[in-house]
Amino acid sequence: MTSTSRFFLRALTALALSLFLWTAAALAQQATTPDYSAWDTIATRAEAMIDAERASDDRLETLRTQVADWREQFLAAQNANASRIQTLQAQINALGPEPEDGTETAEISEQRAVLNQQLAQQRAPVLRAEAAYSRADAIIGGIDRIIRERQADALLEFGPSPLNPVHWPGALQNVQTTFVTLWQEIVQNVSTPANRRAAVRNAPSVLLYLVIGIMLIARGQYWARAGVEKLRAGTRRGTGVFRFLVSLGHILLPYLGIVALLQAVAATGFAIDEWDVLLNKLPLWAAMLFGIRWLADQAFNKDDEVAALPLPAEERPKARRLSNLLAVLYVMESLVATLIELDGYSPQTAAVVQFPILVLSAFLLFRLGRLRNDAAMVGSDAAREEGAGDFRLRFAKLLGRITQIVGIIGPIMAAIGYFKVGEALVYPTIATLALVGLVMVLQRFINNLHELILGRQPDHSESLLPVLAGFILSLAALPLLALIWGARVADLTEIWARAQEGISLGDTRISPTSIIVVVLVFAAGYMLTRLMQGALRTSVLPKTKMDQGAQNAIVSGVGYVGVFLAVIIAVTAGGLDLSSLAIVAGALSVGIGFGLQNIVSNFVSGIILLIERPIGEGDWIEVNGTHGIVKDISVRSTRLETFDRYDMIIPNADLVSGTVSNYTRGNSLGRIIIDVGVAYGTDTRKAERILLNIARQHDMVLMNPAPAVDFMGFGADSLDFRIRAILLDVGQGLAVKTEMRHQIVEEFAREGIEIPFAQRDLWLRNPEVLADAVESRWSASQERDAQSGQSRPVARKSNAIMGDERVAEDGEDG
Repeated sequence: MTSTSRFFLRALTALALSLFLWTAAALAQQATTPDYSAWDTIATRAEAMIDAERASDDRLETLRTQVADWREQFLAAQNANASRIQTLQAQINALGPEPEDGTETAEISEQRAVLNQQLAQQRAPVLRAEAAYSRADAIIGGIDRIIRERQADALLEFGPSPLNPVHWPGALQNVQTTFVTLWQEIVQNVSTPANRRAAVRNAPSVLLYLVIGIMLIARGQYWARAGVEKLRAGTRRGTGVFRFLVSLGHILLPYLGIVALLQAVAATGFAIDEWDVLLNKLPLWAAMLFGIRWLADQAFNKDDEVAALPLPAEERPKARRLSNLLAVLYVMESLVATLIELDGYSPQTAAVVQFPILVLSAFLLFRLGRLRNDAAMVGSDAAREEGAGDFRLRFAKLLGRITQIVGIIGPIMAAIGYFKVGEALVYPTIATLALVGLVMVLQRFINNLHELILGRQPDHSESLLPVLAGFILSLAALPLLALIWGARVADLTEIWARAQEGISLGDTRISPTSIIVVVLVFAAGYMLTRLMQGALRTSVLPKTKMDQGAQNAIVSGVGYVGVFLAVIIAVTAGGLDLSSLAIVAGALSVGIGFGLQNIVSNFVSGIILLIERPIGEGDWIEVNGTHGIVKDISVRSTRLETFDRYDMIIPNADLVSGTVSNYTRGNSLGRIIIDVGVAYGTDTRKAERILLNIARQHDMVLMNPAPAVDFMGFGADSLDFRIRAILLDVGQGLAVKTEMRHQIVEEFAREGIEIPFAQRDLWLRNPEVLADAVESRWSASQERDAQSGQSRPVARKSNAIMGDERVAEDGEDG
């Protein structure tokens, strides 16, 4: 498949997708009428629960979900009869304003009344939906307020201090009772004959799960490495990608083995209710342990390719150990919280049991934050020496400082009695570090994948794809980050609902759906425009008799028209009313008239250049004494490449309003002129024949019109001749002139013709007077030397002639 075919296929795909989304958005607007009677019942009950504030959080969340569904229906119902309402409003506007003096005819008045009545009938469902939407929105706001207040009260609740020794014996007794009860119940369950018979019946399943689990745990890493090597098939590119796949296999297959072992335990039927709860959560805890271990290996690996931070080689094992210990403590905290929930521990016992895990987690968090901060300082110093900064290092430095602060404040708040505050600081910070590490690892994987596909490093290819992928990963991590720090799922859905609601600009509502439709339709139109330009440039225009400049003008014109139509169609498909932008366009026209007049002038001049084509790409032109070749004509300026190989950007207005010399417009023919002089006394007829033969014998000189030699006149130093010749390519004029001048010198030397040069003879009047003056000056200087007692060498007579009375003391010229 050729590149043109692939491009055409992508264009059709984008167009089909945009049309599908456009149709889906249009169908979504045609919603059925909501059942307002049922809604009134639900809304009344919800308002009563909000006023009482006695319902549980789960009941409020369920009620909120129901009200949110109703609100979406009301939002869709607001667009009912939109086309009919727009048509009626246009008909009323066509009638014009009603005269104040009452001179309107009865027929027009009756028609206006009918239209207003129909408009009111069509707008009634819309107004009712808007009122119901406002009521639902108020109910949702009330439920969110109650839940947030309860969360804040629970977080800031002052509880028992875990450092109070009074609470320790009771906590120890409760923990001991929990484990003894679990063990006694499992022993009793195993000793029951019915359970034993059920275990014997399920023995094949248990054995199968055990074999699968053991094999995956024992051989999983080997299988992952062998499978990736087979997939790699000897290629040397994409080492980072295949290493990433191997690392995934190293944790995924053993994790599946753990899950198989848990299934084997569950298949025995010996577990009890509390053990079932723990067993159901074991896959999640195992996933946490394996996932953190994998992230630590990827972020702080032994090789030079480090996904998170460029730590020194000796510090990377420490970072991995700290990360794995934090994962273990995180799982232990979840296990203890589950036991507390199952057995209903008192607040005193819960604080005492969870406090050691919190303190250890905070200590390891502080150590890891200090390690990250030191690494960021080292990386920043290296980057500063190289004269460049690294955002990742600065971010790691900030994250390390925050982690250290949390590692100190968290245990202190828990020890005082604000245990929920300590937990809300320490454990979300651990989860945040894991999320940041995951984003960095995935971004490095995308860079390696880019290298595998294109065969070069992303930094060297200057590709925008890895940067965009990292940005998209960061955006995708924001909802997870919000959930980690206590946000509810309802908060995220509320943000999405507000985004779907959009914003109103006049009579137009802009929503994410309309924006997506606009972007996709414009992308499809732009791709079709580029496809048409490519077809014209490569297939259609080369078969015509138009020159290259005309072809480039047509291609550029098609591009401008296509982009303009793509914008209009995209805006219309998105449901945006351009008439509401009339005021904005009027305000912009004032700015265009003053501040943007040069830009508009250049734009219009660019259109004129493309239509009239006084110059074209590849033409040799002269502008303000500067010669060059036209390389590109855009809507604002023209790029001229001079013969000194630098680009000169010329505003299009200067080319339209100024004087431009085009040496190659229409064809490359051009005339050259060579001036030459011969000495007086030369046979002028002979010189003329020699010059004419030199011009005729050159390969670049046309014989129709034939070259000519003109006897220009009698100069001050020579007899002046001029050669006039038309060349096939005037761009070669300088080389032709140089060659012909060489031939002129050679032929004149062979024929004994002299090429004179300017000479001047100097004649002196009354030289005897000048000689007497020199002698008198010389005698005077000798008498002065005798009176002063000095003996000087003979000075130059030229010095005496020039009046210089100083005599050189070093005797340089005798």
